[in-house]
Amino acid sequence: MEIGFATPADLDAMAGLLGELFALESDFTPQREKQLAALAWLLDRPDHGRLFVLRDGNAVVGMANALINVSTAEGGPVLVLEDVIVAASHRGRGHGRHLLEHVLQWAATENMCRVTLLADRDNAAALRFYQKLGFEESAMVVRRFRTGKGA
Repeated sequence: MEIGFATPADLDAMAGLLGELFALESDFTPQREKQLAALAWLLDRPDHGRLFVLRDGNAVVGMANALINVSTAEGGPVLVLEDVIVAASHRGRGHGRHLLEHVLQWAATENMCRVTLLADRDNAAALRFYQKLGFEESAMVVRRFRTGKGA
């Protein structure tokens, strides 16, 4: 297993993984064309975020989306971690932990002040997984406003 930054050749596999993820999450539904467009957008703009992939040989079997933001509270750059998924065929073997530890180490070397993540509140397994990695529950609540763009 190897972890690295995504390349254009990984887009199709990553869109497939997002389909698997969004089928599990109550807030989203898989829409392959939208997922491909967003992944390509991020891939072309590494200053906005980095896409990490977990490879088993040539196959992409996991991914994480690390979006770069700035926090006035923290006084510097922070990551918002989204789209963390390991293919069902590769779960339960520590690959997700390895992927996230890699991303967290990268965040530290890039001097990120904090890593925040979003997870479905009904996904107890994911919440336990993140807690074991040291993520703490926040008093903050996510709220959304839809602009109508991309709908």
